[in-house]
Amino acid sequence: MKSALSQIRPAIVSTLVFAVICCGLYPLAVTGIARTAFAKQADGSLITDKHGTVIGSSLLGQNFCGDRYFHPRPSAAGANGYDAASSGGSNLGPTSRKLADQIKERVAAYRSINGLAENQPVPADAVTASGSGLDPHISPANAMLQASRVAKARGLALPTVESLIVRNTDKAAFGLIGEDGVNVLKLNLALDSLSTDGR
Repeated sequence: MKSALSQIRPAIVSTLVFAVICCGLYPLAVTGIARTAFAKQADGSLITDKHGTVIGSSLLGQNFCGDRYFHPRPSAAGANGYDAASSGGSNLGPTSRKLADQIKERVAAYRSINGLAENQPVPADAVTASGSGLDPHISPANAMLQASRVAKARGLALPTVESLIVRNTDKAAFGLIGEDGVNVLKLNLALDSLSTDGR
């Protein structure tokens, strides 16, 4: 009995010590460092409007429709897309007839909405969902093809809108990792901040 207790007591004590360290002190330290050094990121990279109301996160895509806004890439997250609680892709593979039909419909709709010719190439990100369904970025090529529609709907000069696209393009990390991308929420907020005369 003494031998068993001599082994059980250190096991219980070490479990409690590691529980305090790993489940208490370590998370508190990491949270404290994150909140101090990276406050915006620790809070979810939230974006607020001019009234201070949170309208989204720079890390999560959301749906925009209508001619006055740039449209994000399609989303398969949740029943209606863009559902952060149901992040995920469609799980349709390259040989899927359903996926091929979806892309064909999206290409036709994209060309129609943006006033493009029937043989105009369409960027892949304009007609396919990301793996998470919540990618906040579109490619610069996708944004530029939408620029004419947005400029016309807002009564802005096309160079003004194209300049906004360039200013809201996130460059590839270190110029090497990943690709350039345009954050749709930030771009649409920049659009809303412009006056209708384009200044």
